[in-house]
Amino acid sequence: MSEPSTSFLRYVPPMGIYETLYAFLESFGSYMGEPGTHPWSQGFPRTVQLPGGPALPREITVTSDHLKYPKAWGMPSLREALASYYKRYYQADISPENVMVFAGGRPALVTVLLFLQPDIPVRVASTEYTPYYDMLRLLGRQHEFVHSGEENGFAPPIQDYARTGESGRHLILMSNPCNPTGVTRKGADLEALVEAASSDNVGLLIDEAYELFVDEPSSALRYVRNIEESNLFVVGAATKGLQSPGIRIGWVVSSRRHIEILGNYSSFGMGGVSHPSQCFALELLGEDRVALARKAVPAFYRSQRDRYGEAFERLGLRLFTGEGGFYHWCRLRRALTAHDLNLRLFKEGAAILKGIDCDMLRRGPDSPLQNFFRFSFGPLDPESFESDIEILERALDT
Repeated sequence: MSEPSTSFLRYVPPMGIYETLYAFLESFGSYMGEPGTHPWSQGFPRTVQLPGGPALPREITVTSDHLKYPKAWGMPSLREALASYYKRYYQADISPENVMVFAGGRPALVTVLLFLQPDIPVRVASTEYTPYYDMLRLLGRQHEFVHSGEENGFAPPIQDYARTGESGRHLILMSNPCNPTGVTRKGADLEALVEAASSDNVGLLIDEAYELFVDEPSSALRYVRNIEESNLFVVGAATKGLQSPGIRIGWVVSSRRHIEILGNYSSFGMGGVSHPSQCFALELLGEDRVALARKAVPAFYRSQRDRYGEAFERLGLRLFTGEGGFYHWCRLRRALTAHDLNLRLFKEGAAILKGIDCDMLRRGPDSPLQNFFRFSFGPLDPESFESDIEILERALDT
């Protein structure tokens, strides 16, 4: 879109996935997600009760107090519930004062980057979550890339993230499990990452939105020795594992001095987060409910990952998918690009996310990810499996 000379705002394009969704709408004539469409491009979970999982709350109680302005850091009861969750499952030595609530995970990430000291560059994998590119560019943050490609299985060594560069200090930015690849840092690997980011020169901003989508859920907070003396920022959200993207609740766990800074920003730049949404999140974090979710979510999505993965390999796709998340990271035969595949899929009411949208270097037609795509099985009903595979098979054989 051209920018009129009289415009007071500079133009910003949408995130890559939305460009695909707009192109789909123009081609197919209806929005992705409506009846008759197949939302393989979209990153959201099923918002119904999973087999063996907890029922989702059907109602919440909103009192007159909840209609008042929320506190800058979040509801005390929600901060307490989040701190208790990390202490219960990961033995994290934190308190409610180490937690701040945001209107989703992405606002939390943006706010941390907004107040990052200007001399600190961000180190990020060259294949990563699509909004990171926009966040870093629009905030004017210095950034460096760690190679993430076929050669290293989209799992760069920890030392590549932690090595000391010319600038001395730097912040590692990472999604774990990774969106789009599903590559997951856990156990000794995750411990090594946290240890590497525990010096005065290295910080870690780790996005754990997909924490529960792996057989043994894990968090960087398990390996933190003293959060008050670290530059660690753990971002979580109710969006994925708690199956509630629409309530827009996320959070940051960090040192008290960092939470103070983020809360100060909220006092003038955000104004807190919706009380009714926080009340809903508090229901989601009930101990019995979370205990069920931590079993049901990994089990259901492991079965979906295995089922689609086996079928994709039969179709001749090369898989580079890790152990986590609800995506398959696939490579097409070299003669077919993800863009070409989408043009075929649009006619069937389906779409995938093109690999080049996850290329942090935004190399366009020169990207090594031209033949890659991300397939989301997150929102899919198990009963759609047969028709999903038939549609994809037709598109690949066209």
